[in-house]
Amino acid sequence: MVKNREKMKKSATLMSRLLMLSLVVIIAMGGATSCKSKKKLAREKAEAEYQAKVAQAKKDLTAMLNDETNWTLPEKQERLKTIKSYNIDDQDVKDLIVKVEAKLKEEERAAEEARLKKKEEEMSNKLRRKYQLIVYTLDNIAKAKNFDEANNQIEGALNLYATPDVPVLIIISKNKGYNDYDRPTTISKFMNYLKDTKKFNYDIESAKYNDDGKITELELIKK
Repeated sequence: MVKNREKMKKSATLMSRLLMLSLVVIIAMGGATSCKSKKKLAREKAEAEYQAKVAQAKKDLTAMLNDETNWTLPEKQERLKTIKSYNIDDQDVKDLIVKVEAKLKEEERAAEEARLKKKEEEMSNKLRRKYQLIVYTLDNIAKAKNFDEANNQIEGALNLYATPDVPVLIIISKNKGYNDYDRPTTISKFMNYLKDTKKFNYDIESAKYNDDGKITELELIKK
């Protein structure tokens, strides 16, 4: 009986150890499986995010290429910069990037030309307003009804100039950046010429002023 009890005790101990070992193996296998599942999920998530970036990049690049956005040029440039930072290994995206880069450079060039043209127009308008008084006084001398009226116009107009001997340069033609001038004259002589001919067919090319705001040189061009 004693021997039987000892055998049964040993058998129970052995069974208990086998059970514990089985549990350890099961837990270990479950942990490994769980770890593999997490890595797989992480890979799938990363791949999904990458594919979403690729799709969105293609969409945005195509829209920029076809002028289908309301983004400003700086916004387009910033979006392109962001897409390039993704380093997407997709040939369609790479090809679109090259095309959009070329298009944005052209837009940048056109925008700069428009800015310079606007600035030039603003300067021209500013100069036109500035020269308006000069044109007005000279035109009035030419349109005077008689010599007395013309002389009065001349007397008033000379107040715009530093002296009656201010040089007047008259451009008769332009060729490859060079100007051909008529014979030099002075503002008083030119005003008397207008009085005699009764015609003022010139535009103001430029005018120089002294610190008192008086004209020191006048450059005209024949219309």
